[in-house]
Amino acid sequence: MNRETKTALITGASGGIVYELAKLFAQDRHNLVLVARNADKLNQIAAELHGRFGISVKALALDLAAPTAGAILFQQLQRENIAVDCLVNNAGFGGFGEFANMPEEEILGQIQLNVTALTHLTRLFLPGMLSRRRGKTMNIASTAGFQPGPLITVYYATKAYVLSFSEALANEVAGSGVVVCCFCPGATNTGFAKRAGTENSRLFKKIGAMKAEAVARDGYRGLMAGRTLVFRASRIGWWRSRCDLLRERW
Repeated sequence: MNRETKTALITGASGGIVYELAKLFAQDRHNLVLVARNADKLNQIAAELHGRFGISVKALALDLAAPTAGAILFQQLQRENIAVDCLVNNAGFGGFGEFANMPEEEILGQIQLNVTALTHLTRLFLPGMLSRRRGKTMNIASTAGFQPGPLITVYYATKAYVLSFSEALANEVAGSGVVVCCFCPGATNTGFAKRAGTENSRLFKKIGAMKAEAVARDGYRGLMAGRTLVFRASRIGWWRSRCDLLRERW
């Protein structure tokens, strides 16, 4: 990959919203570094995007829940002289059930992947963006970040962290040429609900889930427009400011 060509690093890139985001980056001639645990799925997507858009795609099968994974990823890209212009922190998962009965490894795993890994990757790649005075970081939270979520308690709490962290960081880097965007999609047709055990919940059954392609398109537009917060939910508009959201809640 050429350092002069823009490169997007996308985590949790084996499907859903970020698969659609990857297509949008590729369409805009970004080379891609895709990271996920499922090597077969990742290689399939990489081959598809390379063949369709003619861009360079690097697929890295890596479990970002491992404490050393972020450093391994960063060091490998440094060795290969790949500068990351856009970082999309998406890797994460949720679990349904009463907190007191949930396995400790599932609780701590959510915090490690949804919070710690995201924070670590941002810390690793942000200084390079700042030194070049250009770059974009999208941290994918959720509409879950705006309220508590009984029976999916830890997931909602981790997304509240991502929202707060991203908004504060966006303020810190304002005027630097670097954009930090927090993308908060609502219920979307992806593999998340099945993994979390919420596919039969009222949210998915009664309210309905959005199409990943449309959700990704709105998030991508917001990122490229330099928005700090992009909010996308069924029957609700997007690109709302935090003040608008707070007024609606009350």
